[in-house]
Amino acid sequence: MKKKLTISAACLINNQGEILLVRKRGTSKFMQPGGKPEKGESPLQTVIREIKEELGVEFAPDELEYRGEWHGPAANEASTSIHAHLFSGRFSGELEPLAELEELLWIDPKQALLRDDLAPLLREHVLPSAIERAKA
Repeated sequence: MKKKLTISAACLINNQGEILLVRKRGTSKFMQPGGKPEKGESPLQTVIREIKEELGVEFAPDELEYRGEWHGPAANEASTSIHAHLFSGRFSGELEPLAELEELLWIDPKQALLRDDLAPLLREHVLPSAIERAKA
């Protein structure tokens, strides 16, 4: 039987139109910052807390836009699917990986799609959506 995880993730875009990708310690796939909810947290509360823990940045609720949900395979956990709540926001400034993050990078969404080390959520949903939004 497949395990199912619920997560909240953020698509953060800088002033150059680049998307933030993060890689957790001990894993090989890049993804968005975010994670699992704590008891009683809404998806928005979860993503705000996770961004603060992972990047040291505190977003106000009105600074993140809800972008919908996605269902698919987990990147780093075998036989696991995820139900992701997606948010987007803008960020300009310097970031350092904190908590369980080992690496982060800012990259053009089109260039990111050329990589072979992306989480399914990022490859199948977040990057195509970011590219479409950039055209608008």
